[in-house]
Amino acid sequence: MIDSDLSVSVCAQSLHESSTRRFKMPDTIMSKEPTSNLESAMQMLIKTFHKYSGKEGDKYTLSRGELKELLLEELGSYLGSGSKDNEAVEKVMNDLDANNDGEVDFTEFIILMGALTVACNDFFLEYKTDDKAKGESAEKKD
Repeated sequence: MIDSDLSVSVCAQSLHESSTRRFKMPDTIMSKEPTSNLESAMQMLIKTFHKYSGKEGDKYTLSRGELKELLLEELGSYLGSGSKDNEAVEKVMNDLDANNDGEVDFTEFIILMGALTVACNDFFLEYKTDDKAKGESAEKKD
């Protein structure tokens, strides 16, 4: 069995190292019509990041203000009412900013999105398991 914390850490480190090697994707990749849901999701992540990045400073990173705007506008319903709290944004920023440069690059952003996706998946699996257990106990009563 693979230690999930270790594998996430190794993956995050690998992603961070690859982000320091900037390369330009061919424009045709982003301009072509996605052929699958996963390709659409990947393009949407890229487009959403760049929608907010570069308004302040470096166009390839999110400042604290840009990150806060992205979190509130794009993830407000997932993050709940606490998402408007500056302390919550600061915590997310500090957790994401692996190289301590005060900005979140695309790799750090993807780590956030991956972590949120895992948390949502875990929640839905737990919810589904709870519903299944309730259904089984109701059947036993009959």
